Amino acid sequence: MLHDRVLVKTEGGEGERRSTGGILIPATAELSKRCAWAEAVAVGQSVRSVEPGDRVLYDPEDKLEVEVRGATYVLLRERDLHAVAAMRFGDAEGSTGLYL
Repeated sequence: MLHDRVLVKTEGGEGERRSTGGILIPATAELSKRCAWAEAVAVGQSVRSVEPGDRVLYDPEDKLEVEVRGATYVLLRERDLHAVAAMRFGDAEGSTGLYL
């Protein structure tokens, strides 16, 4: 990875999903504009706040998909991330584990 790029693997699929109440939501249902979580797989040398293995929050409309060895990933800039959730941020007392 070069410069401020972050390669992430998206969580879940684009297919059907269930609400917290157990209601089946079809894949064709219109979603409101919302951010999505993904796991950072690789980071460039200029990235300061993300490490491989961290969960990051990003806007799915601003993504660039890339296929590497048959797997699909999303390529983002560090500035396009909205939040980072990592165990190392949870070490501080009273911390939520999120870096916003």
